[in-house]
Amino acid sequence: MRLLRNIAFYVAFYIGSLLITSASLASLPFSVDAFRARVRNWSQWQRWCLVNLLGCRIVVEGQPVQEPVLYAIKHESFFEAIDAPRLFHLPSVFAKQELFSIPLWGRAAAAFGLVPVDRDAGPKALMQMIRAAKALIAEGRPLVIFPEGTRVPHGEDRELQSGFAGLYKMLGLPVIPVAVNSGPIYHRLLKNPGTITYRFGEAIPPGLPRDEVEARVRQAINALNR
Repeated sequence: MRLLRNIAFYVAFYIGSLLITSASLASLPFSVDAFRARVRNWSQWQRWCLVNLLGCRIVVEGQPVQEPVLYAIKHESFFEAIDAPRLFHLPSVFAKQELFSIPLWGRAAAAFGLVPVDRDAGPKALMQMIRAAKALIAEGRPLVIFPEGTRVPHGEDRELQSGFAGLYKMLGLPVIPVAVNSGPIYHRLLKNPGTITYRFGEAIPPGLPRDEVEARVRQAINALNR
């Protein structure tokens, strides 16, 4: 049964992803709102496939806030990255530069307002990234970052990437840490039924010393590891 559920999930999700991504790009020249709606549809489609084909539940403890903030999210699988437009209203996610080279998806990501992160770039590229982020903040959009920098196995507590503290300082936004435990269900070839939980932590004010903000974020995003 698990194998059959996985086959159904992969076929439905990837065919649906191709169709939805193509539809989003087709609508872009005519309506930004329609384009953004199709991007959200992709996140909704992933959830539908998880719930109805894999037998999963999605539980959200707490909720996003209305004003622009920097959400720092635990990263255990592709689930939370794809789910961001479903979880938040028009989020702008800091994403690895190489992801923007994926056919169709990369173009849609750039048009939606994701911010590319080039870890090997110099100070000039960093300032361009900060300017892009501040422009999105001015539009009232929340920012989303995976501060560990890559997917981390469930139960593992890693140090945060140095770029997180720099963004926190230069953007001057409150940080809301978000724990998620998608790894045991989603981060594997054969996915499992079960419950994926988000847990929103308390807002962390701007202006704290680097050691303090990193410690508070790290503790909060790993709350579901224990």
